[in-house]
Amino acid sequence: MPIIEIKHLYKTYTGNDRPAVADLCLSVAEGEIFGLLGANGAGKTTTLSILCGLRRYNAGEVNIAGHAVNTDMEAIKPLIGVVPQDFALYPELTAEENLKIFGGLYGLERKLLADRIGNLLSIFSLYDCRQRRISQYSGGMKRRVNLIAGLLHHPRLLFLDEPTVGIDVKSRHVIIDNLLKTNAEGCTLVYTSHLMEEAETLCRHVALMQDGRLIAEGDPKQLVADKNATSLDDLCMTLLK
Repeated sequence: MPIIEIKHLYKTYTGNDRPAVADLCLSVAEGEIFGLLGANGAGKTTTLSILCGLRRYNAGEVNIAGHAVNTDMEAIKPLIGVVPQDFALYPELTAEENLKIFGGLYGLERKLLADRIGNLLSIFSLYDCRQRRISQYSGGMKRRVNLIAGLLHHPRLLFLDEPTVGIDVKSRHVIIDNLLKTNAEGCTLVYTSHLMEEAETLCRHVALMQDGRLIAEGDPKQLVADKNATSLDDLCMTLLK
């Protein structure tokens, strides 16, 4: 059974004639790194928000680990981690204080939470500045704390919305390396981005969206070869017109 199954999904926002997502059908295998790609406004973030239970949809079916998103979100929530594009952090609290709040929301026992916070801060090269306020962090450091917050409860499925947008090269490498390690440990990753070179390196399966519709899907290297393109970026320049 796929960990995610989407059938004929439609989402239209009030006041808009054109749907944000139109007749979307996707299946994500467990253990995969799946890229949901396209330009801004393609429908990627709307789709991700629906999968996370943050937005309702107009029609279709959306299932995660065999549970329907529209009726059984309480069973889904413990299984998923969410890393939003915007920083979901309290700027006047330290990184450690922020992570204690998020871990508490997941119901993690105090000692277990403290161990996981210390371990993840070390892995992401933030342990020495754990007691510094988030407002004093660089953009790349904030992105790393944002990601740690989504990993604290060891999710089975991790949603990432543009996790490396607008950050320095060092932070990008730290994040990508640790996402690959997280996936190797069994976590399925669903990743949205408009950075095609990064997606081609990271993802084993991609879906390209335009105007809320699916226009191509498959192994990125195979898609590039089938269309006689030089790269995923070149392919997207051809398809996303």
